[in-house]
Amino acid sequence: MNRLLLLIFIVVIVLIGALALPASARGQNNDITVAVDGLPVAFDVPPVIRDGRTLVPFRAIAEAINVNVTWDGTTRTVNATDGKTFIKLLIGNCTAYYNESSISLDVAPAILGGRTLVPLRFFSEAFGCTVLWESTIRSVKITSAPKTITVTGFYALGDARTSSWTDLFGGVYPETGTGNTDMVSVVALGWYSLSQEGILLTSSGTGWQRPPGWEKVLESAEGYGLKTEMVIHLTDSDNFITCLLSDESATTTAVDEIVKEAGAYQSVNLDFEGLGLSAAGEDLSAVRYRFTDFVRLLSTRLKSAGKTLTLTLHAPNSAYKGYDYRALGELSDRIIIMAYDYGPKPEPVNLVTEAVAMAKAVIPPEKLMLGISAPSETPESMFTKVGIAKRYNLDGIALWRLGLVSQEMWDVLRTAVVARN
Repeated sequence: MNRLLLLIFIVVIVLIGALALPASARGQNNDITVAVDGLPVAFDVPPVIRDGRTLVPFRAIAEAINVNVTWDGTTRTVNATDGKTFIKLLIGNCTAYYNESSISLDVAPAILGGRTLVPLRFFSEAFGCTVLWESTIRSVKITSAPKTITVTGFYALGDARTSSWTDLFGGVYPETGTGNTDMVSVVALGWYSLSQEGILLTSSGTGWQRPPGWEKVLESAEGYGLKTEMVIHLTDSDNFITCLLSDESATTTAVDEIVKEAGAYQSVNLDFEGLGLSAAGEDLSAVRYRFTDFVRLLSTRLKSAGKTLTLTLHAPNSAYKGYDYRALGELSDRIIIMAYDYGPKPEPVNLVTEAVAMAKAVIPPEKLMLGISAPSETPESMFTKVGIAKRYNLDGIALWRLGLVSQEMWDVLRTAVVARN
């Protein structure tokens, strides 16, 4: 009996203590989750709900939507800007400032756990985001404002059912219309390969070939203000690329032929795949050196001709280690990270994010593009992949390939980005 009375006494004390706490302290709201463009936002202090409004640490949410923030400890003020919009929030004050105009807040910013928390909806919507609160799962889903980026579309390997022409121009060849040209900046034309001697080929055993009437593609792309780049595709099957790059005469011929053909395009795109799969030690170093040296020779010649160079590379966390990202980033104008073919579909967000972070660690983000393989994604997962490119401030995305991008995917892209002209 005494034990029962003691147990009842303890329960009563606990309940009284809990009721004495303010609502925000009783439910620490640890279960509130926040995602921007489908990507979770990590907070060192959990979000809380006050007066029906969600408050979050300002630095984490600002970084997620690419907003610059500063904290003035003297005036206890948060200042935030994306270059076009400026807001100011004061701790404990329900008046905020949006481009110098005062705005009344439902709840004031606060300091909790040594961190400054701001009203999530006001902060996000001030910078063009849309905010959705799902009360049943206590989740906030934010869609960032459409961002102007470069969108490259690979034009290759099409057929009557998956025509790159139809996907891009909206009609059956040779008919043209706006189609999806408004969502593409650069057309990467997969029409070229190389022989073992370095001769430029317009057909190959892997199916990459220049189609009849190819001039019409260039003409139509120009008519819609799209840039074009010639893609040279090779694989290191049977050490084909390794042998080619080991032959000084072949590499010299290849550079000469590529530069000559590049006159019809704005850029060259090297898509040399499969390097470094089985090599290790000095052999791997040699593979990396030869490819880098070839890129150096080609880059120098292209710059003299007023052309740019794009490299389409396996992701740095892939099995293919034959690419010196740091050196190649210095030599090229743009690098497309092929962050796909990891195995599962859609491509794992953690691995794609890791690939981007690794590349960004050695190459400025304005030189990087995230490659997205349409067959590996759904419209929803493509939205998240685009969100990765936006969060890491990359130059843009590259779509593999035109003809395989569904209308639902194009619709998603239109909500997320604006194609840079």
